Amino acid sequence: LGSLLYVLHFCLPCLNIFWCFSVVYLPKQIFLWFICTVLHMLYAVYLQIFSLYFFIANAKVVVLNKENFDKVIGVTEIALVNFHADWCRFSQMLAPVFSEAASRFEGDPRVVFGTVDCDKESDLASRFHINKYPTLKIFRNGEVARREYRGARSVNAFVQYITDQLADVIQIVTNEESVRELLVAKKANIFVQVHDTASPLWHSIKKLASSFREDCANTEEYPDSLDNLDAVHSWVSNKCLPLVREITFENAEELTEEGLPFLILFYKPNDKDIIKVYTDQVMQQLLDQKSSINFLYADGNTFAHPLQHLGKSIKDLPVLAIDSFRHMYLFPNIKDLTVPGKLKQFVLDLHSGKLHREFHDGPDPVPAASPVVVQDNNIVFDTSSKPIENPTVTPVAESVFIKLKPSQSRYTVLRDEL
Repeated sequence: LGSLLYVLHFCLPCLNIFWCFSVVYLPKQIFLWFICTVLHMLYAVYLQIFSLYFFIANAKVVVLNKENFDKVIGVTEIALVNFHADWCRFSQMLAPVFSEAASRFEGDPRVVFGTVDCDKESDLASRFHINKYPTLKIFRNGEVARREYRGARSVNAFVQYITDQLADVIQIVTNEESVRELLVAKKANIFVQVHDTASPLWHSIKKLASSFREDCANTEEYPDSLDNLDAVHSWVSNKCLPLVREITFENAEELTEEGLPFLILFYKPNDKDIIKVYTDQVMQQLLDQKSSINFLYADGNTFAHPLQHLGKSIKDLPVLAIDSFRHMYLFPNIKDLTVPGKLKQFVLDLHSGKLHREFHDGPDPVPAASPVVVQDNNIVFDTSSKPIENPTVTPVAESVFIKLKPSQSRYTVLRDEL
């Protein structure tokens, strides 16, 4: 009914205008105008009824804004938040599905289904780097998960996902054989010895396990007391989330959504040693920059297209570059990778705007040395000269990886996302 009224109340006025320019009796024009007016009124009533219905159906979804967001999300074990825009067709399609899924968890204090109108709450949209609608983000104990929800957008899929998230990720082992089975499992585990499952420490460990349920590798022993949860969280984060990650076509979109520029090493598939050299230099020079840039490496054969934009090919590998999502900047000489301070200065030049400035205005001039006055046979020579141009120019190309960001035209509620 709503769709029919929508079509008619737009189409009939157009027909009315056409008739006005035709040789039509005045009574017919008046009659058509009357019909159009009635349809407009019926459509307005329909919208009001639908809005009221949606408000009632949506009562189980918490409307979030900048005033209540942290208060609600901070005390909730699992929150699924729908960042939407009212004008977006896919947001409109998702709303009743999301509301129905929320009703399945009514009365469960561990779960919140929340919604954020990004047009009204632009600060929240900016805070969580929302660039497509609708975007579904998962929050565990107040912390946003690195991976947004990418499953099917159906009631059953939402219910199953939240049920899985609520499943206890802690396994209690009571014998040596159980430990051995966990050690040979594909997914890494963190072993914690706790004497009392009713203690605050136990509940803190459960929160920690929930936060890192999809990560973790390596085998190391935590050296300090477990009483400081923030310190333990920081330690687990450093151990579970690698500083340098490989980018593939499978995870590229997910990495772009983190909103940080890329520092990428393109390597030959048969040359894995350069990855270790690169990782070591990142550890030595750029550890304090990990919150402002993503450190990545990529198979040069797989990602040959970005190399072409930089004027490089497979035979030029290894190649190091920054992609700022506006431009790509080539590290001038890969042999300087191990020169102390060179790699860090390259990254700092990105943050200071120097790389972008040089792209538009050319390299910054290098001041000349102070002039030297020499007198010979009563003739005075002035050795001053104009500033010397910096011979080092960082090659620049348009960003390629920005094209791997999600397209709004791709999103649907009918299937899993990539």
